Amino acid sequence: MLTDKEVRAFQPAEKDYKKFDTGGLFLLVTSKGTKSWRFRYTYQGKEKLMTLGQYPTVSLKDARESRDEAKLKLKSGKDPILVAKRQKLVGEGPQMVTFKEFALAWCDLEQATWRPVHANDVRGSLIRDVFPYIGDFPIVEIDKVMIAKVLEKVEKRGAVDTAHRIRTRCESTFKFAAAKGALVDPSVCDVRKGMAKAKVNSKWPALVDLKDIRLLIRDVDSTGAQPVTRLASRFIAIVAQRPGMIRRMQWGHIEGIDWSNPDKPAPDAMWTVPSEDMKIEFDLRGDDDYDHQVPLCPAAVEVLRAVRPLTNRGELVFPSSWSKSKPLSENTLNALYARLGYKGRHVSHGWRSSFSTVMNDRIERQSRGNDKHNIDRLVIDLMLAHRPEKVSSEEFIYNRHNYMERRRELSTEWSELILTHALPITDLVEGPRRRPYR
Repeated sequence: MLTDKEVRAFQPAEKDYKKFDTGGLFLLVTSKGTKSWRFRYTYQGKEKLMTLGQYPTVSLKDARESRDEAKLKLKSGKDPILVAKRQKLVGEGPQMVTFKEFALAWCDLEQATWRPVHANDVRGSLIRDVFPYIGDFPIVEIDKVMIAKVLEKVEKRGAVDTAHRIRTRCESTFKFAAAKGALVDPSVCDVRKGMAKAKVNSKWPALVDLKDIRLLIRDVDSTGAQPVTRLASRFIAIVAQRPGMIRRMQWGHIEGIDWSNPDKPAPDAMWTVPSEDMKIEFDLRGDDDYDHQVPLCPAAVEVLRAVRPLTNRGELVFPSSWSKSKPLSENTLNALYARLGYKGRHVSHGWRSSFSTVMNDRIERQSRGNDKHNIDRLVIDLMLAHRPEKVSSEEFIYNRHNYMERRRELSTEWSELILTHALPITDLVEGPRRRPYR
């Protein structure tokens, strides 16, 4: 067994030499005078050598402690050299400790792939429904019972679907923490068997009979509402685009209309929806090739001419009644339809199904058995910004531009079908108003 005095006294020789301590520990003294601690051990039948550091930076006492730690790892079935390599690679462990710290870091990581509305929803749900109860707990101490109780509180206020979304977000947080080195098991969040059943996603309620569609349009035209709300409803019915796209629609996205001359035809009127506002894969957003162009038929142009004097002082075509810089609420049109007796029968997103069902049925009857039938079905998908099955990205871009005029023709045909009993556009602007409420 070595002593500190002996270790200090060892001098370099012509050749390297070893001085043994105990338990496989020895000091290697090189011909250049370097002294380093080594630990010889056997792992899975093979002799291995582990370097513990140089003397005097690593003292005799330190070397013996490192040897003992290595032996403990061997007893647990681990190779101390591999354990040391792993620690050097990953560090001492995550700096984050609490559930809140990991959850916010996960949100920051995912933020770039989320739309602003979704990002606010995710963070808001965690801040409101999770952090007050388990946010300050070290994530390694959180168990299934705690997760279940947090979700139960959300369910008790009737927000069952929200509870299921929060469960998924908690699970993602645990997976993120595990990836960062925290000793956690994401299955802690698998408490679905004890939760109320989430509603099965169903199709958006939509009117698909022309008589009902015309009646709804007439009801909206004549009801008490803000002019912008009535005009937004008319516009979404005509263009059949996603409500979020229409709510975020900007005057700068519209081309081909001479605003100074209301009587001038606009045969090339076009609304271009930026790809970042589209419901497409994240890596395609911001690519101009994936901007969605919507040919505007005369009826759609008429709506835009009517709403422009009301909202053109801001960027948004259909802003909120309370702020010109904020879009119309996502619930405004749905609330209007519900007030008119269409709750459960039709929502703003339903106009897409109305258009697709009516026009596909019409094409089926008019063009059955010829190529025009198949082409028009493709065009309807393109109008809805759907990429048809078995169509590549390149074909998708080509077809959208190639069939632009046919898209305008079908849009015009659709508008003429549904606006048969609609009131004049001036009635939507000058009709009875309803005071907006929060």
